[in-house]
Amino acid sequence: MDVDHIIGDAILSAPSDAIIAADKEGDIIFWNPGAERIFGFARAEAIGRSLDIIIPTRLRKRHWDGYRRVMEIGESRYGQGDVLAVPGTAKDGRQLSLEFTIVPLRDGSRGLIGFAAIMRDVTERFEETRALRRKVAEMTK
Repeated sequence: MDVDHIIGDAILSAPSDAIIAADKEGDIIFWNPGAERIFGFARAEAIGRSLDIIIPTRLRKRHWDGYRRVMEIGESRYGQGDVLAVPGTAKDGRQLSLEFTIVPLRDGSRGLIGFAAIMRDVTERFEETRALRRKVAEMTK
């Protein structure tokens, strides 16, 4: 029994967190059931498309400037287990608050060929925190 394979398959097919991978150009090459649930795009709709489908329009230039820079130098300052927080966009236009970690994808000669991201939708928690901050600010006026 190949336990690593069984565990890997279970994690990749889980509907809880989104697991997305993109190639050097930023085109989606992997999209799991969690990504379908969070973003609303079926796997067949997402594979081969740009990450732009989940990046808010106002943030795309900054995202792509950073993505291209990382692909050129082959290293990211993230990817060491850092948890990042960013906004995202669902298929229906809903704005999402996401937390995620990235994993560099490397070829046999250790060259950077893309990234995988493990994402969690924290929109509800983000909204609750924002509402509490507003209440505290109003109370201290």
